[in-house]
Amino acid sequence: MLRARALCNLPWLLLCHAAAVSRAEANISSMLAPQENRVLVLGEWEERWQEGRIGFHQPEVHRMLENNLDKVLAGRTGVCFFFPLCGKAVDMKWLADMGHSVVGVEISEKAIKEFFEENNVTYSEEPVPAIPGAKVYKGTERNISLYQCDLFNFSSSVEGQFGAIWDRGSLVAINPRDREKYAALITSLMAKDCRCLLDTLLYNPELYPGPPFFVPDEQVQSLFGNSCDIELLQSADTLTDRHRGWGLDYLTENVHLITPKST
Repeated sequence: MLRARALCNLPWLLLCHAAAVSRAEANISSMLAPQENRVLVLGEWEERWQEGRIGFHQPEVHRMLENNLDKVLAGRTGVCFFFPLCGKAVDMKWLADMGHSVVGVEISEKAIKEFFEENNVTYSEEPVPAIPGAKVYKGTERNISLYQCDLFNFSSSVEGQFGAIWDRGSLVAINPRDREKYAALITSLMAKDCRCLLDTLLYNPELYPGPPFFVPDEQVQSLFGNSCDIELLQSADTLTDRHRGWGLDYLTENVHLITPKST
């Protein structure tokens, strides 16, 4: 009798679930509306590097990566890290010096060359047969390979899957309309034991057009929650005078640990 009642209630429960999902999606859409049509072409990022407008670059290892590295490594050694939109992040050399390997993707050749030059790492340059027009720069003393290409032209067929991913400024930099495509790419690059550290920013998107863009926790859940477990590891107030100059009155930086669900 109880089972029969449960079965009778099933359509109603499914309808309630669908309504809840629809409300959640509408809420996310409302939050993202001020920036949803913002589009930057790849050439604009290259111009920023050429003109030195790279306030997003940090000259020191990111403190949230330092604080949470043990959770990413989970006792593993020699982990292969993926850096989407890597720029010339010093985090890459820091990890390579620990014995990990690093693969990055960046559209700006200037950024890649500056990374090797500023860190005194000699490198070679090769074409990438799998990606027409792309080049890969490989460190000769460290296991670092940086691909100069459109991120969305990269795939697991190039370097396989990764044991760790550090997204410090990638999801917040890509055009908002490309986030689902981005999440699909990232999950396709995750090995079964991958541990992805995702950095996002919360602020009032009506006050600043981006980038970096506003990415609410609800959208992180929407993008990755079906295939991955998500844990908020750290949240910090990171408002500076630079951000006040953008017109912001608050800025919260969140770091999430994203891991593939066990099947």
